[in-house]
Amino acid sequence: MQGTFDLKVDEYKQVKTLVRENLRDHMTDIELILTMLAEATTTKLHRDRDSQGMEPLKKDAKDGGAVAGRTRKDIEQQTGKPVISTQNFKQLASVRPKKLKKSDD
Repeated sequence: MQGTFDLKVDEYKQVKTLVRENLRDHMTDIELILTMLAEATTTKLHRDRDSQGMEPLKKDAKDGGAVAGRTRKDIEQQTGKPVISTQNFKQLASVRPKKLKKSDD
């Protein structure tokens, strides 16, 4: 979490104004994708390096988070907007998707 978003879990929950809720349930799509990227990268590094013991596993996690963190920063640079959102599930659920117009094809 810290490597990807530069926030500890408790700090991220404060941004989302969560107390007991699951943080992942309140993330936007891009926040979830970056979290999954960090997890998948960490798993790949662990398997490729055959990491054994706490210190090598911590390094894998730190390196995996750094990959996702660089990706987050690149997205923010390209869009000019922060990836980290204060929106939580209640706010995200209140946004209704736009209906597609029927075409006369």
